[in-house]
Amino acid sequence: MNDAINLGRRDVLRAGAMMALLVSAGIATPAQAAEWNKAAFAVKGVNDVLKQLGGGAVEKGGAGIQLTAPDIAENGAVVPLVVTSTLPGTDLIAILVEKNPNTLAATFAIPAGTDPFVSTRVKMGETSTVYAAVRANGKWVLASKEVKVTLGGCGG
Repeated sequence: MNDAINLGRRDVLRAGAMMALLVSAGIATPAQAAEWNKAAFAVKGVNDVLKQLGGGAVEKGGAGIQLTAPDIAENGAVVPLVVTSTLPGTDLIAILVEKNPNTLAATFAIPAGTDPFVSTRVKMGETSTVYAAVRANGKWVLASKEVKVTLGGCGG
């Protein structure tokens, strides 16, 4: 049985070495992470963030978006959020926290053919409105909810 495990390890090492050789020779290229949108994380305000993420028309009200967040977050360092979209053509979900030092908390690219669903935790410095911004067919749709924070996250 140990021989089978060692053989598996040797195969993994051999494949890794082969991939490194192909990359160094320029035959293969490593996967590129999506380019980080530094400007979107630097601006303040919901409208400015959406402009940096690609602009487009903004529809408030959240039809087709379900944002699940606690009414009261006992610890602002770990506030659970769930965003689900039923909008056809959803390709991006962004989470914004209005009163955080950086309004944009996270962005998630939604590949075609996958369910537009995100579950994450964000850090909140104080009681604030949380926005789920969904881009579908080039148009932004916003859902929002106020989350009260009883113990500081960003601010201590």
